[in-house]
Amino acid sequence: MKKRALLILMLVFSVVIYTGCSNKGKDGEKIESTEPESIEDVKEDKYDFQGRTMNVVTTSEKYVELFDAFSQEVNAKVEFLSMSSGEVIARIEAEGGQPMADLWFGGGIDAFMAAKDSELLEQYIPKEVDKIDSRFIDSENYWLSKGLTVVGFLVDEELLREKDLEVPTTWAEIADPKYKDEIIMANPAISGTNYGAVKGILDMMGEEKGWEYLKKLNDNIPFYGKRGKDPEEKTVAGEFSIGIIPADKGSFDVADKNNLKVIYPEDGIPWVPEGVAIFKGGEGVDIAKAFIDFMLRDENQKILAELDGKDSEQMIKEGIEGYDLGLPKDKLIDQDISTFGTMRESILTKWEELTKGK
Repeated sequence: MKKRALLILMLVFSVVIYTGCSNKGKDGEKIESTEPESIEDVKEDKYDFQGRTMNVVTTSEKYVELFDAFSQEVNAKVEFLSMSSGEVIARIEAEGGQPMADLWFGGGIDAFMAAKDSELLEQYIPKEVDKIDSRFIDSENYWLSKGLTVVGFLVDEELLREKDLEVPTTWAEIADPKYKDEIIMANPAISGTNYGAVKGILDMMGEEKGWEYLKKLNDNIPFYGKRGKDPEEKTVAGEFSIGIIPADKGSFDVADKNNLKVIYPEDGIPWVPEGVAIFKGGEGVDIAKAFIDFMLRDENQKILAELDGKDSEQMIKEGIEGYDLGLPKDKLIDQDISTFGTMRESILTKWEELTKGK
């Protein structure tokens, strides 16, 4: 009996010592439990979503390579719905705020800000948030940017020469009446790029002068494209001499292939952050969170720079290099990002009045 009692006592003592040591650091400080309580605590290589599906709304399916790599890493399927940022907002409102997907990837940040104000987005703090330029992530963590879109001109120099017109290099020039019916841009209510162009002009010139300028520019535009790609496609087709476009490697490649030219406006380059966000209430919210962390890893940021065809100056994470497209950083307009969303409705209302019938 004595031997048995001694054995039990030693066992109890061992458990006490083990428990005490397991909650102490090497210097005796208490260590809190590291048991993961949410997806934020799980390492990237530990995710396994067991074949579940993440639905993604994106501006383009060119990101398949990035999403395929994510899919293989975390054992999840990815399905795409291609849609412009303005169309996303319109559809969600038409469907009573119901989430149309899990992840929203790409499009002008003004739409993401509007979606946040309408409480359509999920909060999430990415793992590498400290490495992102603070201008390009929501202060309350409802959205972040994946890069910047800059606005330029796609110009058919030969067509302009045939009409005895000079190649324009500034916003001021393309408002000259001699370019009447030579210019195409997309409706800014649909295209985040062209909303960025309008917002950039207003920030650069001020409200009063900006709207005076836009009225003159409107006189030179016969109609507005209903898709973001319309200005590029219609300029390539020879329907217009000048298209207002997102200037990236893709547009430079199109220009080279079709004997056109991409021009950064010398009097100021508008730009708009491209958003990424998680829809509130989606079935794959946890997968979407995992993707954002995946996207921000350096090796995947480099892939994203290649897929987006961005100049290094268009990346939002420190130390990530893109293409050298000759983007003059000093020509980027000093824009107020905070009002991209708050001014959206008033800008588009005034724009609709200005361009009525087009």
